[in-house]
Amino acid sequence: MQKILNMKYTSVISKLLFYFFRFLAIVYLGGFTISLIALVSGWGLIIEKEIYFIVNLPFTNIGILRGDFNLSYIIFMFLGPLGLYGLFFLLLSNTIRAFFQPKLFTETGVKHLKRFYLANVCIPGLFILFTSFFCPVESPTSELLILLHLVIGLFAFLLAAIFKQGLKLQNEQDLFI
Repeated sequence: MQKILNMKYTSVISKLLFYFFRFLAIVYLGGFTISLIALVSGWGLIIEKEIYFIVNLPFTNIGILRGDFNLSYIIFMFLGPLGLYGLFFLLLSNTIRAFFQPKLFTETGVKHLKRFYLANVCIPGLFILFTSFFCPVESPTSELLILLHLVIGLFAFLLAAIFKQGLKLQNEQDLFI
């Protein structure tokens, strides 16, 4: 009985986390899309004193995002992080989805974990390295972010190895039944 309750809690918590992280992905990717459209077309964009820009919520005069009106800042410090954190939360929500599926160990779950750990290990360092060619990067903050994503990526790598082994054992057991 205790095992069933624990599985129910795991399922409920993973569903809540899935929807929360999927919501964050939509918010970040939506902000990225709205900002990109505004910055490229000028629609919903307000420029203050040629120093700052404000991106308005579509069809309103409500400012939702603000930044420096400088091309390298816009690309590397504004759009880049918005898009990449949208991707991060999307990959994270896809990874968490595996925990409330009927079968825990699936090929799809292993693929999602692999994408998640590869993105966390590779993208932050490469993005900050590429950004450093075009604008100054705050060293302690960027190093901390790289370290944080590296730890998340390595943890996801270990989890992917466990899932891969679990999938192998599950498939072997299915052959015996």
